[in-house]
Amino acid sequence: MTHTITKGMTESKVVTKDGVEIYFKEWGEGPPVTFSHGWPLNADAWDGQMMFLAENGYRAIAHDRRGHGRSTQASTGNDMDHYADDLAAVIEALDLRGATLVGHSTGGGEVARYIGRHGTSRVAAAVLIAAVPPIMIRTPANPEGLPKEVFDGLRRSVLQDRSQFYQDLAIMFYGANRPGAKVSKGILDQFWLWSMQAGMKNAYECIAAFSETDFTGDLKKFDVPTLVIHGEDDQIVPVKDSARKSARLIKGAKDIYYPGAPHGITATLQDRVNADLLAFLKEVS
Repeated sequence: MTHTITKGMTESKVVTKDGVEIYFKEWGEGPPVTFSHGWPLNADAWDGQMMFLAENGYRAIAHDRRGHGRSTQASTGNDMDHYADDLAAVIEALDLRGATLVGHSTGGGEVARYIGRHGTSRVAAAVLIAAVPPIMIRTPANPEGLPKEVFDGLRRSVLQDRSQFYQDLAIMFYGANRPGAKVSKGILDQFWLWSMQAGMKNAYECIAAFSETDFTGDLKKFDVPTLVIHGEDDQIVPVKDSARKSARLIKGAKDIYYPGAPHGITATLQDRVNADLLAFLKEVS
């Protein structure tokens, strides 16, 4: 499979086999670390981690998922298989080897599906942060999951008034509704800004992708060192039905839980996440 890279002064894009342009950015030099972002954000959500790793001897690479940020707002392919293949397109175009794949929330599903579909020949390790696997929605096999009505509500909100919805969602995302929470207006505002850059159709269809995809089989294929990080007060992806199950499904996974922490820990607990991430990278190198 051939992917072209168009490089300008300030950006790079990989063109996938179905003609979708996937924006990516890379900072630093050293062992590669890729970052897959949460819904409905973009690569900029990883800036705090990318800057930190670039300053500590790593090559940090993050892309905008199709339909999000600066990537093509594709009419089709807004599903986890295409998201994983798009990540593969970036990895192959840059000829990354020995990469650590880091995914937050929906991005954690993207990483899991990448390993499930493409294996680990180019992968040294994986990190799942507040990630959606194994499966979010309630099913007979997953009775602890969230009811479909929750996700139907998200879809209605995206269609009816997504701007206000994203402002409201940011509060839960970062735990700003908890007593004593210290979440700046800037953090909430940037969530809204990044979310509004996602196409409505893409954000709408991505809800099914992150909530209904079953990653159980993908997690069982992990054969590289894996770190699982999750906040214990995650109001978006409840920890008991995600990280704790994933850690049991991934052979040899190391799991870390942050007491009282929300979903958006890469921002609210940036320094702690960065320290745990760097320690893991040094451990597996």
